[in-house]
Amino acid sequence: MDLGGISITLLLASLMVAATPILLAALGELVVEKSGVLNLGVEGMMIVGAICGFAIAVESGSAALGFVAAAIGGALLSMIFAILTQYLLANQVATGLALTLFGLGLSSLLGQGYVGIRPPAVEKLNLGALADIPFLGPVLFNHDLMVYLTLLLCASIWAVLRYTRAGLILRAVGENHDAAHALGYKVVRVRIMAIGFGGACAGLGGAYLSLIRVPQWTEGMTAGAGWIALAIVVFASWRPLRVLLGAYLFGGVTVLQLNLQAAGFAIPVEVLSMSPYLITIAVLVVMSAPRKGGRSRAQLSAPACLGRPFHASQ
Repeated sequence: MDLGGISITLLLASLMVAATPILLAALGELVVEKSGVLNLGVEGMMIVGAICGFAIAVESGSAALGFVAAAIGGALLSMIFAILTQYLLANQVATGLALTLFGLGLSSLLGQGYVGIRPPAVEKLNLGALADIPFLGPVLFNHDLMVYLTLLLCASIWAVLRYTRAGLILRAVGENHDAAHALGYKVVRVRIMAIGFGGACAGLGGAYLSLIRVPQWTEGMTAGAGWIALAIVVFASWRPLRVLLGAYLFGGVTVLQLNLQAAGFAIPVEVLSMSPYLITIAVLVVMSAPRKGGRSRAQLSAPACLGRPFHASQ
C-alpha cells in the first residue's frame, strides 16, 4: 500500500521502532513524576545508557548484556540526582538540567573509542505465521523483542498504578507527601526507587537507539529524544496508556518526515527535520493554556507535590 511514493506498511512498521526509545524514557519519567519528583535529566540518562549499552555490547558480543549495562548506567546516573534532591534537597529543576549536561559530556568521553564500530546485530523476534499476515504481519509482528517488552512494560505500569498497593503508595507520595509520611510510608525511599526505575528506563531507551534503531555510536545521538519524552508525559496527563499514544504520535511524525524527504517532496529539509520539535512545542502550548479557574490542563492533571522537596522534619 503506497501513498504518494510512501509505503504505508513500511511507515507504520518504522513508527513502532522510532517510538520505542521515546516510549521507554517517557514511561520511566512518568513513574518518577507520579512520585512527586521532576527529573529533567532524561536526555543525559538516555545518552549515557546509549554509550554504556553500545560499549558493553561491542566488548562482550552480546546485545542483551548491552541492554543490561544500559539500564544499570542510566540508574546509576539517576542516583546522583536522587542523592542531591532527596537527601541534600537541591533544586530539582537545576539538578536535572545539570544531570543532562553531565551525561552529554560523560558519554562523549566514554564514546571516543567506539566511533565507526558496528555493534552485534539484534535479530527480529520469530513469530511464525503471524509475520506472514498481509499488512498486519509486517506492521505488528516483525519487530525485535524490545518493542514488545516495551509495550508489556506500558501495560504493567498502567496495571500497577491502577490496581496494586505499590501503585497506590506511589501516587499517595506524589499527591501529598506529608500525609503519606504521617501514614508511615517512607517517602524518600519510594522516590529514590522511582528515580532509579526512571533512570533504568531512560538508559534502555538510549541503548535501543545505539543498538537497534541507529546501530552505531554517534556523539549526541539522542538529539532531543529525552526532552520529547518529558513533553509526552505532560501531553499524556500522567497516564501510561496516553504516554503510549503520545510516543507513537511523535514517533510517527519523525518517521513521516524521513519518508517525505526520501520521496522527494518539495518541502525544505530543515522544515521537515524540525517538525517533531515544533509539534512538541505546540503540544506544550496547548497543555499550558489556562482553562476555567485560571489553571492549565497540565496543572490540573499533575501530581500535587510534583517538584516539591520533602523533609521528614518539616
